[in-house]
Amino acid sequence: MHHDDFNFEPVRGLPEALPAGEEILWQGAPNPLRLAKDALCLNWIIGYFALLAMWRVGVSSASMPFTQAMGHGVPFLISGIAAGGLIYLVATVQARSTVYTLTNKRACMRIGAALNMTLNLPFVQIGTAQLGVRKSGIGTINFEMIGDTRLSYLMTWPHVRPWRFSRTQPAFRAIPDAARVAAIFADAAETRVSEPQISRSTATQSKMVAE
Repeated sequence: MHHDDFNFEPVRGLPEALPAGEEILWQGAPNPLRLAKDALCLNWIIGYFALLAMWRVGVSSASMPFTQAMGHGVPFLISGIAAGGLIYLVATVQARSTVYTLTNKRACMRIGAALNMTLNLPFVQIGTAQLGVRKSGIGTINFEMIGDTRLSYLMTWPHVRPWRFSRTQPAFRAIPDAARVAAIFADAAETRVSEPQISRSTATQSKMVAE
């Protein structure tokens, strides 16, 4: 029987239905392999075990034939493969539980594998956005928040810009076709921020002004 852990969502990736006048422009999720490399240091960990294997073979080859010494590096290679597989599994779970959403008024992030949460980032609270794109087209969009907006680095990791602890910058990480998504965000944010803000006065206030 099919089970959807997020079947309580009225709209995929959002905790509630969209209000009148708001529409979804784009939805996506991280690429698992790229997320594993960028956020979980997959390449570094595999490289670490590879260096350990080379070191062990080098030490052993001083006292035995090289072909026999090579066998001493196998356990390290196996450990590296196991560690890499575990990291990729974690990244896959993270990616499958994540939904990034752009509407014409905000950026939203449904994140968290064990503890699910949704972040709403209104365009008027985003100061700047930075785009980083690789040759594959996969990239990350970092959002720099303004005002009193504060986010927990630990609660939002790995969906943040690395090493920004004091002013956490949420991010759409490892998303395919990142340049196109950034263009959608830029157009929507510019339109939203440039909209005139109209405040209504009460009849009493209008009367006082007239007097």
